Amino acid sequence: MSHPWWTRYQFGGVWRVAAPASRIFAVLDEPEGYPRWWPQIRAVRRTGPDRGLVTIRSVLPFELRVGVRRGRRDQAGGRLEVLLSGDLEGALRWSLFPDGPRTLVVHAQDCALTAVVPLRFGPLARPLLRANHAAMTRAGERGLRACLEGDLDLG
Repeated sequence: MSHPWWTRYQFGGVWRVAAPASRIFAVLDEPEGYPRWWPQIRAVRRTGPDRGLVTIRSVLPFELRVGVRRGRRDQAGGRLEVLLSGDLEGALRWSLFPDGPRTLVVHAQDCALTAVVPLRFGPLARPLLRANHAAMTRAGERGLRACLEGDLDLG
């Protein structure tokens, strides 16, 4: 399906986390746990062995409902891919690189926004949506660090 240019987004970044890649991989590979450490991931419901439905809400006053499906998974190589459908269509990729006592967590997202509410504002919404995503990403990095560095109870 073709999407207008202004609905397409590419996001990415690097998180530096003081934990081994194997521990980080285990947390990223368990989507039901995301709401415990990533505040904007409001709910995750498994709908099949490698599928689920995620509800996301950041700063802006609307929720995204995103179908997720496991893509490529390479535990030894530290690579995970999640295929997105619904209010976002595309893919999210995680790549882990050991770096001394830390791990570099590289995330890359290539997607098209299909949710009705933000699309009503057309291209004018792009700066707000980018800022909203940046806030969400910063919170995810803080949450993952807290989770893996023992500052967050996952009980």
